[in-house]
Parts: sequence; C-alpha cells; structure tokens
Amino acid sequence: MQWRSIVVGLLVLRVALSCVLWLAFGLGPSWGFNFPIKFSFNLHKIELLKNGDMATSRTNAWSQNVYDNRDHQEKTCSKISENIPKKSYLSFFKTSRDEYDRKYSSFSDALKIKMRGMAKDMFYFGYDNYMKYAFPEDELNPIDCEGRGPDVLNPSNININDVLGNYSLTLIDTLDTLLVLGNVSEFHRAVRLVIDTVSFDKDSTVQVFEANIRILGSLISAHILLTDPRHPFGDVGLEGYDDELLRLAHDLAVRLLPAFENTSTGIPYPRVNLKSGVPPDSINETCTAGAGSLLVEFGILSRLIGDSTFEWVARRAVRALWSLRSNETGLLGNVVNIQTGQWVGKQSGLGAGMDSFYEYLLKSYILFGEKEDYRMFIAAYKSIQSHLRRGREACNEGEGDPPLYVNVNMFNGQIMNTWIDSLQAFFPGLQVLIGDVENAICLHAFYYAIWRRFGALPERYNWQLQAPDVHFYPLRPELVESTYLLYQATKNPFYLHVGMHILQSIEKDTKVKCGYATLHHVVDKSKEDRMESFFLSETCKYLYLLFDEDNPLHKSGSRYIFTTEGHIVPIDLRFREKTWEEQAPWKEASKDPPANISNCERIPEERRFALPLKSAYMRQIDHMVGLS
Repeated sequence: MQWRSIVVGLLVLRVALSCVLWLAFGLGPSWGFNFPIKFSFNLHKIELLKNGDMATSRTNAWSQNVYDNRDHQEKTCSKISENIPKKSYLSFFKTSRDEYDRKYSSFSDALKIKMRGMAKDMFYFGYDNYMKYAFPEDELNPIDCEGRGPDVLNPSNININDVLGNYSLTLIDTLDTLLVLGNVSEFHRAVRLVIDTVSFDKDSTVQVFEANIRILGSLISAHILLTDPRHPFGDVGLEGYDDELLRLAHDLAVRLLPAFENTSTGIPYPRVNLKSGVPPDSINETCTAGAGSLLVEFGILSRLIGDSTFEWVARRAVRALWSLRSNETGLLGNVVNIQTGQWVGKQSGLGAGMDSFYEYLLKSYILFGEKEDYRMFIAAYKSIQSHLRRGREACNEGEGDPPLYVNVNMFNGQIMNTWIDSLQAFFPGLQVLIGDVENAICLHAFYYAIWRRFGALPERYNWQLQAPDVHFYPLRPELVESTYLLYQATKNPFYLHVGMHILQSIEKDTKVKCGYATLHHVVDKSKEDRMESFFLSETCKYLYLLFDEDNPLHKSGSRYIFTTEGHIVPIDLRFREKTWEEQAPWKEASKDPPANISNCERIPEERRFALPLKSAYMRQIDHMVGLS
C-alpha cells in the first residue's frame, strides 16, 4: 500500500505543478476553469520561452541582412490582411495588464485641457516674440531675441537662403494657425499686415519648393478661409477684403514660373531669383520632392483663378519624374539632372528628397480627383512595400523584426546605407490617409521609441549602430503630424500620451529667452539660435489640434486636408468641376479608381482602447533602438 500512496502523491504533485504552470504562463491544458484572477507578465520573456533567445538573435537582425540580395516578396496591405492568422499565441495574454497598458490606456479630459493650454501657450510664446523682436524679417532668433533674413553676405549659404526671401516668412506661414486657435482678431490683423507690408519684388534667390509650400500655400489657404463661409471656421471674412492674398499668391507663382523654362525634361530648376528669374550659375540638379511637390498649391491656384498654366507645369514635372522610374523596381531616385533626365542620386527612400513627392500624389488625387494621380500613387506604394519595407509581414501579428522602411538603390532594391531620417516620420500619417492603419501603427511606434530615447528625433538615425548619424533637431513636425492623424483614425489614448511626451520634451529642452530653439545635439541638448517657421505653422498646430477635440475643424462636418506645410485646404467640389476637367490639357481616358482607395481593414472598434501595438512588440521596438 505504501507504493500506492507514493504513486498517488506523485500524481497529485504533477497535477498541482500543471496548475501552477497554467496559472503562471498559460502553458497548461484548458480545463474550463474561469479563475477571477488577472496576472501581469512580461510578454517579451514569454515570447523568448517559445522562440529561444531572440534578444540575441534579433539585436542586429536588420544589419545582418543589409546586403541580402534575395527578392523580397511584395508586401501590399491587402496581402498582409489575407495572411494574418485569426489568433496568435499573444492573444492568450490580451486580458493581462502590464506597465504599457497601465501607462497608455486612458487619458483624462482634465489632462487634455491642460495639454491643449500648454500647446496654445507654446505657440503664442513663439509667435508674440517673433512679432515683437523679428517682424518684418523672416525668422526669429530666439536666443538673441532678434530677426533673421537672407544671408546676403554669403549667397552660397543655401541652408538659410533657400528658405528666407525677405518676405516676412514666419508671419505668412502662421496665418491659418491663428484661426485654428480661434483668434479671429489676430488673424485679421496678420492678414492686414501681409497685405500692407509684403512684396515679392525682391532680389532674393529662393528654393522653388520652399517658397511654394511655405508662402504660396499659406496665402492660398488664408484666402480660402477668408472667402468661403462653408469652411469649418465659419464666416471669418475681413471687411473690405478684395482678394489681395490671392493676388499676392498669383504674383509669387508668376515669379516662380521661370524655373520651368529652358529645361529639356520639364523638371524645374531648384531655385529662382524673385526679381530676375533663374540665376545664370544655377545647377542642373534637383531633388525629387523639390520638383515633384508643387502640384497641390499650383493646382489650387490654377483652379481659383481659371488659368491652367500653373497646374500644367507642375503636372508636367510630376509626369517627367514618373517616366524616369526604374523599369525593374518601379522606384525613383532622390536627385535628377533636369536636362538629361539621368539620376544623379540613385537612393530611393521615404525621407529627405523624396517624402512629399509621394504625399502629393495621394493628396492631389483627393483634392482634384485626377485618376492619373491615383494610379501613380498606388503603383508607387506597391513598389515601396515590395522593395523598401523590411521586417515581419504583419505589423501586429506573427514573428520577426519590426517593420522598417530602408534606403535602397532604385534599380535593384539593395540597401544603400543603414540610416533613416526624421522626415520619414511623416509616412505613418500618409498611410492613415490611404487606410493602411496597421502599418502606420508600427512605423510610428518605431519613431516614437527613438523620441523616447533622445527626447527628440535626430535628423538621421543609424538603425544598425542604434545611434544618431546627424544629431540636430530643428523642431520638425512630422512625428507630431502622424501622431495627430493616427489619433483621428483610432481615437486611441496612446497617441495623446505620445503628444504629451513630445510637447513636454520641446518645452523642457528647447525653450529659451524669446522662443524655441533648434537642438544642435539631441543628446547633450545644446542649441542653435534658430526657430524655423514650420514650428508655428505645423508643430504647434498639430499639437493643439491633437488635444482640442471640440475644434471647429473636427466638429463642422466639412472635409479638409493639410498641405505638406500643414496649411488647411477644403476638399471642395469646385476644384473638381467638369468644365475644368474637360479643358485640362493633361487629361487622358482611364478607368475610374475605386471609391475607397484603401485595401486594408480599419482598426476594429474593440481595439480602440487596447494598446495599438501589442506590448511584446513595443518592447521589441524598444530593444531595437537601445531603450532596453
């Protein structure tokens, strides 16, 4: 009988051990019990139990495959949604609450109000000091409390002279932000100042792209806000206004037109002198984004004034660039010779030199309904997913490295370097617009992890070395923009926490005597005496809108879109009128694109208050950027 007691005891011990394992790790069989107990586990460690020591095998997984010449399977979002399993092993843990859940799962109304006020104060601290110390010059030097204009003593200083044209840049760039903040009286005052003081008859050589997005786009946006009573902000018309902003926009656009003359390809010169046209010593090379991101502003101007010239030259440039893409990959390079059509820069990526080219293909289609724009964007997006995207196939399911978009050779898709730049952080926002929200969630999380590590986005980050290649941060808006758009798409409180973190970092590390200064070095937080105009026109605007859910822009029911400089333009039927379409010289017959251009499923309602990215994957991204 003693041996029987021993056997029974061993069986009881085994059953007890199985229960312990089942309760602790979910590894035991399902016995149908429903324990009213919740445990919090480190999902990354559980994942290691299943897959071995991934922390070691994955640390440099991207770098280990840098020169992998394998053909990468096309990864369109429709393909991804087809292959996602209904449930993964991670679903066993969806009821647990770890530190990520506790930190990001809620955001109180009181905290929203506080953050909205903080964003508003941030804007006015920069704006008021610009008006006090810098206007009518282009920018504010926030450390020395003085204005900045073009560097006339050093014409080759394109970092300054490409942007600053001696035309009160910051004031113009900020016009619609004043309305977003509800300050109609200051908006009217600023409009009057622009009308009374700004002239483009200047001996200033500026970059066509920068003048277009910062000046032309803002003038057009402000004009529409003033004259269209159907706009979300209502009738904010100015007494006595006689289309002066539209005439200023037309005058500037005419001064930019010489850039499109005397080029063999139709791709414009990168710079013009506002008084004399293309400089005699102008180079014949331009970046893809600079030449191919004029269509929104030029197109709206053409349709407002009834002159197709501006849209025609902008569209001709886009078509010329598109015709030069690789036959093998469908990709474009980042620098092209405007006379020969040869690619000088063969790098294809999503950041500097290419970013807004893709953005404006989609936004031009949304605004104008031109089928050609739709076809180009869809083809470009498929090529991007096929050749630039690395990592696991699905964002929020399966195993493998987090998705990342790398820089490749446009002709063969091979990785050219191991850095990405901060401008690429705009791409999740673009993915939201096309409906590829899952991929947007993953890429945004990667950039936010970099922000969490450094308190800012370095201009270039080396994902192989887990360190910045270029250390400065000039108060760029791209990560904030994507955060705002992802919150609009998901209403997930996680993105409010992201915005709060960004807002607090900027306030803590960049605020100086008279404004907010560029970070010279994201690690030691040393500063440069410059506050670029996009800080007020975009960064502050998106932060404010993120926390102001009752803003008229969100409540009116009107549809609108942001330009690449953050200027508001309505999606208006008058920009799609058939009479215009019939006379447009670039029209060609084609099938209508589908009404819904998204191939991807939206975020299900039940996921809205869960983490947008599972905790195990968030930890994985943290590990990849050196946070753990």
